[in-house]
Amino acid sequence: MGSGGSSGRGAPVAAAEGPDGTEQRLEVRGRQVPAALWAEPGLRKLYLSDAGLREIPEELGELRHLRTLALDGNELMEVPEAVCDLPRLAHLYLGRNGLQGLPPAFSQLQSLRCLWMEGNFLARFPRALLHLPELRSLQLGDNRLSQLPAGLPRMAGLRGLWLYGNRFQEFPPVLLRMEGIRVLDLDRNRLSRFPDLTGLAALRLLSYDHNPARQPPRVGDEVRLVGDGAQEYMEARQERLRSLQSPQEEGEEEGAEAAPVPAEDGPQDGEGEFEALTGSREET
Repeated sequence: MGSGGSSGRGAPVAAAEGPDGTEQRLEVRGRQVPAALWAEPGLRKLYLSDAGLREIPEELGELRHLRTLALDGNELMEVPEAVCDLPRLAHLYLGRNGLQGLPPAFSQLQSLRCLWMEGNFLARFPRALLHLPELRSLQLGDNRLSQLPAGLPRMAGLRGLWLYGNRFQEFPPVLLRMEGIRVLDLDRNRLSRFPDLTGLAALRLLSYDHNPARQPPRVGDEVRLVGDGAQEYMEARQERLRSLQSPQEEGEEEGAEAAPVPAEDGPQDGEGEFEALTGSREET
């Protein structure tokens, strides 16, 4: 199902999907959500992207079965209270608004798995996120963050974290304790050096482009790197791994298995983080 938003030069469109997969599209006029949507309490998906909305009616909180909500590209200055009343919400898109934080009640969204808040005005990491154990994918690119909280490892389920386009001048040391992280994007920050990241055993993709660091980060052999010097680093690594497959001695026993060479195009992840890194909003 496609997202809502403007269609050509016409009015923005709200798109919704019911429990049986039936889709409906309604025009958004005068920055007002179409009232007809509130007559469908069984909605599973609601897309209100790029509709010029400045507020959301309280009736949104009555959509108790809603699992996907897209409010990106609007003019929201704060998260509507009704959003925090959606117990089954799993995918929430709040990018490109005017948000500076999240309300404490946001921690009520215990089913949330995917949250995109790119292109807002977050100067501090929202504390409410530390209370969301089911969150797998967190998109905070193009904000104003310069630090991460010490309690970040409480988000043990987090697999993908996007922090590109922020204001980090040093690699956040708390990330070294994120043992389950698989995808980490630190593009376009102010990082001049990286610590040894080989301890992040689950890491499979690290993007660090457009930072002042002169050397690629040191990572495990399974990690795909994206950034300055990454190609040379991975080619040298590939050659080293190939050399390890050659018999070390002429008398090596027949049938001995060589160490596998990991593919440099990165593994496919069931959570969909690799697709999300390229801008796709895949639901999981």
